[in-house]
Amino acid sequence: MGGSTTRSLGLDVGDKRIGIALSDPGGILASPLTIIERRNEKQDIESIADIISQYQVEKVVVGLPRSLNGSLGEQAEKVRSFIHEFCAQTGATVEFRDERLTTVAAQRLLRAATTKKSKKKVRDDAAAAALILQGYLDEVRM
Repeated sequence: MGGSTTRSLGLDVGDKRIGIALSDPGGILASPLTIIERRNEKQDIESIADIISQYQVEKVVVGLPRSLNGSLGEQAEKVRSFIHEFCAQTGATVEFRDERLTTVAAQRLLRAATTKKSKKKVRDDAAAAALILQGYLDEVRM
């Protein structure tokens, strides 16, 4: 195996925050990275672009919030619109992932993982982004 490094970024785009996760250089493990408090589209896109540049990210994986029946609702259209503008401004390679239930799963994982000794709490949004990204990483390795 070569020493190729391909980092991916996971995004959980919400109305108030964008959760961000980053893969390891080998593209195997996703970890929560940070949260961007939404200000305006231009600043939000610049913040994500800075992270892509800083970590030399090659692919962005975005959670697309589908309804339980699989249809795209209002929130999914907001995400698609934001990502369309993001791609237009950054030229980033983006892939959408179904994110149904990832926030619920993230909250459960965080509750299970939080101990009295943990000094740094990770917000649900970044953990959800990590679950979205991890699902993608697992799928492409199969």
